[in-house]
Amino acid sequence: MSEIVLVAAQRDPVGEALLRGLETRPTIERCRRTAPGDDLAALAGQNPDAAWIVVPPRDPRQPAAPDAGAVSAILAALAGVRHLVVLSHAAVYPPSHHHPGRVGEDFPPRSAGWRRNAVAERWQALEATAGDAVRGTPTVLTVLRPTTIVVEGSPDFLARLLRRRLGYSLLGFDPTVQLLAASDLVVAVEATVRRAQAGVFHVAPAAPVALRKALKAAGVWRLPMPGFWLRLFHRSDVVDMLRDSFTVSGAKIARELGFEPATSSLQAAAAVRGRPPAGAKVEADEFGMDRAYIERLAKTLLRFLHDVYWRIEWRGLEHLPRQGKVVLVGCHRGHQPWDGVMLLHLIARETGRYVRFLIHPTLVKFPFLAPFMIKLGGLHACQENADWVLDRDEILAIFPEGIRGAFRRYKGVYKLGKFGRDEFVKIALRHQAPMVPCVTVGSAEIFPIFGRIDWPWWKRVSEWPYLPITPTMGLVPLPSKWHTLFLEPVPTDGHPPAAADDPEIVSALSREVRARMQAALDDLVARRRWIFWGSIFDKEKTTWNASTTTS
Repeated sequence: MSEIVLVAAQRDPVGEALLRGLETRPTIERCRRTAPGDDLAALAGQNPDAAWIVVPPRDPRQPAAPDAGAVSAILAALAGVRHLVVLSHAAVYPPSHHHPGRVGEDFPPRSAGWRRNAVAERWQALEATAGDAVRGTPTVLTVLRPTTIVVEGSPDFLARLLRRRLGYSLLGFDPTVQLLAASDLVVAVEATVRRAQAGVFHVAPAAPVALRKALKAAGVWRLPMPGFWLRLFHRSDVVDMLRDSFTVSGAKIARELGFEPATSSLQAAAAVRGRPPAGAKVEADEFGMDRAYIERLAKTLLRFLHDVYWRIEWRGLEHLPRQGKVVLVGCHRGHQPWDGVMLLHLIARETGRYVRFLIHPTLVKFPFLAPFMIKLGGLHACQENADWVLDRDEILAIFPEGIRGAFRRYKGVYKLGKFGRDEFVKIALRHQAPMVPCVTVGSAEIFPIFGRIDWPWWKRVSEWPYLPITPTMGLVPLPSKWHTLFLEPVPTDGHPPAAADDPEIVSALSREVRARMQAALDDLVARRRWIFWGSIFDKEKTTWNASTTTS
């Protein structure tokens, strides 16, 4: 049994919800509330063994951020109590197209390349103040970072947006958001008090949801608005929330404190007006992949592009395992991500499996392209996201040449460049996943790059390595004929996972994969007679013997 003292401002909606909820929990012996203006030092001396829960007062001029002065006074008065729990916010991670998604507690809130965000900096300062306040004292400090709490009167922008009859979104964007039910926050606080464990913990819902679906579930009429208009009436942090995803992982609190939210983001949104999420699945992909969206496009746009416009022929798909983890290694050409999209469509149509691609952040920076790539399964290229995919026995697609491979000049475009630091081999070894090389000839011709301008302003704005000069300036892809070949898998189970740290083994496997891919590309290019029509595989009606391309 535990005793709790809740420090929250009068009429604070989160404090009110916590007080009501904690009073009903069976493991809580007593829960009482005090206000920030009370004599907290004296109360702390009278109740040093209680768990003190601090709900930071919000800044009236910027309700999404804490009041730094009030928080400092509260924490200074409570230094020395047995257990101090501070409610921070997942907004310590600002929305950004560089945000990798589902970040853990050890991910640095301040990362290179991210835009400055005043709200995030205020929450970061709060956590630093809490750490300074208890340093040198026996106090156990626990910092909880809940995502947006859906509760009546919440100062969080997304919570307020869900309570309107007419809401708005940013034209061309549909970020993945996390909405936390107040009841789940109560259970998280109870678990924190029961374990009294120091550390930082994210409190994130079981499943995120696209903003468009959240507004629909809450009964909000959505009005998409251009960014320049929204910036006239809202701060930049609000516009960022409507543009970029900023999800966090709740794995640590589940593992160490035994807490998992019972309510998904979609359920939390629907509960705003007390109704179930009608006509929508409660389950949601943690990175925003929408298989229903992919299936709809497969009947229209993707089918047209694959079968009619680019007339893609393929061989060797039998080399792709029908179950289990796989690392699909490809070469990215054509300046835009259509070759990856066509691979996704082909594999889903022929095998029923869905591919997730590690992508450059610039693909989720621009309107309309951002939601398109997220719903198709694009993931920010990082080790954590690669691990997440393979831990679930899915297909992970990697283009080891990186973004520069897509910007190669047309002359010599089918000569592979450097494979970076061979991270794809290390990932495959760590997970004991086979590597399936895949090459396409024809995709480079949809936007053949005849020149590149090294323009600093363009590089800063677009985050592309160059401004490419193509016949249609990247507006209309040319209807070239594509030829895709899947090669025999390169196994990794002959090496232990620890071989990922052996440079010689990693380099040897990388050279083998690259040699196979280059040989296949050379052979396909030699067979091709015309760029816009003609078949390469006419004589191979059954399967393609990939060994002939490396002999």
